[in-house]
Amino acid sequence: MTLDDRSKARNFRGAFDDGLRHKMVNEQENRAATTMRMANPRDVPTLNEESIKARAMEKDPSFNVLGSTLAPCSTDPMTGFFRNGACDTCASDQGSHTVCVIMTDEFLAFSKYLGNDLSTPRPEYGFAGLKAGDSWCLCASRLLQAHDEGCAPEVNLHATHVRALEIVSIDVLRAYATQEPEG
Repeated sequence: MTLDDRSKARNFRGAFDDGLRHKMVNEQENRAATTMRMANPRDVPTLNEESIKARAMEKDPSFNVLGSTLAPCSTDPMTGFFRNGACDTCASDQGSHTVCVIMTDEFLAFSKYLGNDLSTPRPEYGFAGLKAGDSWCLCASRLLQAHDEGCAPEVNLHATHVRALEIVSIDVLRAYATQEPEG
């Protein structure tokens, strides 16, 4: 780099730093003005931390991917984000535990390999461990991952929450649909 190039780079950095400093000062002034405007108690939002958490835990409407009422997935073992036996979901369910699947040995081994051991009992959490044939509310992204790897378990469409469609297409879900009646 020549002396002239270094000088240009220094000037650019200086101009960039000045612009950044100016932007930061403006942002601080805007925050201060907003705080001043909100000084009136009637302008302060009434939501507290507890009500925000409660709202995030409100159950979404219980509809399945077929457009009808969500059927139970399993109560033995008890499953679901809410541990109510259904693949119900809410804003706090970041894993989207919305797909009701019937476990297979192949899928359980796949899940364990990926670090989510669903077959080993964890009594400290009241979890007896899953075995082939058990129904379980699975994270939609895990089903999609298993589909990509060729080891997805069967899916009970009647018990799969409609929010699963935000992650997994209906075509993929139908490809693994059980032939069992609703329930």
